[in-house]
Formats: sequence, structure tokens, C-alpha cells
Amino acid sequence: MSVSISRWAVGRLAVMLHAVSFALLDSINALLIGVVVALGVMLPRGKYKTVTPLLIAGDWFGVFALSVLSMFIFDSLKEYVDAFLDSPLLGILLIILGFAGIVMAWRSRPGESNALVDKILKPLQTPTPLTFLTGFILGLAQSVTSGPFFAGLLHLVAGGFNAWVRYGGLVIYATLALSLPILVAAFIGYVRTKPQSAAGQLFARARENKEQVSKAGGYLVGVVLIVMGVLNL
Repeated sequence: MSVSISRWAVGRLAVMLHAVSFALLDSINALLIGVVVALGVMLPRGKYKTVTPLLIAGDWFGVFALSVLSMFIFDSLKEYVDAFLDSPLLGILLIILGFAGIVMAWRSRPGESNALVDKILKPLQTPTPLTFLTGFILGLAQSVTSGPFFAGLLHLVAGGFNAWVRYGGLVIYATLALSLPILVAAFIGYVRTKPQSAAGQLFARARENKEQVSKAGGYLVGVVLIVMGVLNL
């Protein structure tokens, strides 16, 4: 009896770790991070402290809303979700997405993302409801185009957790999916108070080489997706 309980607990833990790993991978969001960095450069410190949290809060609600809707749909298709995860299809899809991400990062050209970031920055000069709405739209766009986002939710659905855990856990899931942008925003806030510190110098170098940093992030996501795909075969 104790052996079967232990196996059940290990199985649930493995499913949870799968979901967490996909959520963390989803947090490597180059567009949102680029917007946060641009706000850190552009806005006075007082406005940065109000605009950036409002933007990220909107993004979080966008991610959370889509995760709830997706969980509801996947719940109704649990039989197909289980069959999909038991097959090698998810692994193959992750490998394809990984290689596609690497190719897109390799083919990206300097300044391509600047025009889009500039458009997003227009309603972010002051904290208004439009700031929150911009974040909400970014969160939806980030998630609906993210393979890791949906892969993590599929594992939560197939994990055998009750509804309280599945839907309540989406609060944590959405937070993990935004963990890197949140850390970057906090880091920039700290750097602005101590620009001559080692952290400030690191930020300055990263800003000067933002294209290379963005490419490195794309390569990293691609490689991790390929590795996770191989493990899911």
C-alpha cells in the first residue's frame, strides 16, 4: 500500500514539474522584456514605478484568462489529451517548434523588433487603464502563440488533479509564466537607483547588445524545447 502511494506521489510530482518547467520556459518573453527595458530607459523613475507594474499586471491577467479558458477546453477533451500525451506527438511537436525557434532567432535582423516595441510604448507614457489593457493584450498574444504555455496546461489536465488544484494552480502557473519579465522589471528598478553598481554596468552592457541578448534567448528556448521534446518521445 505504501509503495503504491509513493508511486502515485512521485507521478504527481513529475507531472507538476513538467508543468512548472513549461511555464518557466514560457517566461522567456523577448517582446515584453524589451518593452520593460525600454520603459526603464525612457520613463522617469516615478512613472516607471507605476507604469511597469500596471503593464505586467495586465499581462498577468491576459495569461491567466487564456489559461482558464484553455483548461476548461482541455478538461472537456481529457480523453484526447491523455492519448496525445501518451503518444510521441507532443515530443515531435516540441522538437519542430525548437528548430523553428532557432531558425527564427538566426534569421532575425537588427532593429526588426524596435518598430513593434515603439508602437507598444505609445500608450505607456503614463499609468492609465490603457496601460493595463496593453498588458492584457500582450499577455494573450504571448500565450496564444506559445507552445510551452499549452504543453504545461496539457500536463496539468492529464495529471489527475482535482478541479481545485487544476484551476487554483493556474494563479501560480500564470505567475511562473511571467517570472522572468517580473525579475527583469525589479532588476531595472534596482539598477535605476544605483546605476554605477555592478548590476547597473551589467544592464548597460545588455542594453548595448540587446540584439545579441535577444538572439541568445531565442537559441536557448529552441534548444530547451528540443531537449524536452526528445524526453517526451
